[in-house]
Amino acid sequence: MADGQNAPETERVEALWDQNRTRGDEASSPGTSGWRRGISGDWTTFAAIAAIALAIGIVNALSGAQDAAWRGDSADIGRRLFWEMSSIIVILALVPILMLSVQRMRGTASLATRIGIAAIALLGFSALHIAGMVSLRKLMLWLTGSTYDFHFSLASILYEFRKDAVTVLLIGATLWLMDSRRELRKAAREAQSNPAASLEQPSPNLIWLRDGTSRIRVAPRDILWVASAGNYIEYSLANGTQHLIRGTLAATESELARFAIVRVHRTRLANLDRVSGVDFKPSGDFELTFDNGKTLGGSRRYRPVVASLGGRGAPE
Repeated sequence: MADGQNAPETERVEALWDQNRTRGDEASSPGTSGWRRGISGDWTTFAAIAAIALAIGIVNALSGAQDAAWRGDSADIGRRLFWEMSSIIVILALVPILMLSVQRMRGTASLATRIGIAAIALLGFSALHIAGMVSLRKLMLWLTGSTYDFHFSLASILYEFRKDAVTVLLIGATLWLMDSRRELRKAAREAQSNPAASLEQPSPNLIWLRDGTSRIRVAPRDILWVASAGNYIEYSLANGTQHLIRGTLAATESELARFAIVRVHRTRLANLDRVSGVDFKPSGDFELTFDNGKTLGGSRRYRPVVASLGGRGAPE
C-alpha cells in the first residue's frame, strides 16, 4: 500500500488494456480450480505425447537390438523394450507436473520467476523419473524372480539427467505451444460471440478496468500512482478512488511507461505529469506532491528519475 492519502473505497477489478494483448496475467488462484484450468483441454495433447513417446521407445529398443546384433551381442528385444517402456510409463505419469509448471510460467511475466520454475520442474522431474524408473524395474523383475541393479553413481545420474533435460524441454515446449494455440482459439471464439467488441477501435490513450461484465474507463491522466499489493496492484486516481486488479507491478510499469508513469519506489509507480513539487530528503529519499495535494514517498534509488522534474512543464 502506498504511503499517500488513500481514499477509503477500493474496488477489485481486472485490467483490460485498450490494445490487442493476451491476458496472461489472469492466472487463477492455486488449488483444484487452477489445476483444472491448467489441464483443461490437454487430454488430446497428453494422448499425442504418449503416442510419440511410445513410438520413440519402440524405435530405440529395435535400434538398440539391431546395433547389438551387428556387434555380435544378444539382441534381447524383449528386455530392451522393457527398459524403454518402464522409463516411458514414469515419464507419462509425470507429465501433469510439467503441465502445471508451464501453467505457472505462463501466469507470470517475470523472467527470473520463469527460470526458477523451470529449474525446479526439471530437477524435480529428473529425480522422480530416476527414482520411479528404478523402482518399477526392480519391482517387475522381482516379481519374475530376477533382479535389477541401477549401478548408482554420479556418472549414471548425470547420464539420466541429460536425457531428462531434453525430455523436459521437448514436452514443455509442446505444452507451451499447445496452450498458446488454445488461447488464440478461445480469443477467436469470444470475438465471434461478441462481434461488436471485436470492431471496437483500440485507443492508445485509454485504459479499461474490467469488473466481471462491467468496464471502467480510466484516462492515464487521472492516475496519480500505482502500488504493489501482494498478488494485486492498486490504481490510485486523482478523484480519490482506488481500483485493485490482479497483476504484477513490472508488467504494469512497461504498459504505463509511455504515459510518464514511472517507478519511484520498489513498490510504486508515479505519474510525473501530475507532480507539482518534489521534496528531496537528506537521506536521498524524496516526497512527491501531486497537483491535487496528495503526496507519495519515493526512494533514493529512483532519485534520478525525478531529478529533472524542475525542467518539465507545469501540469495543466
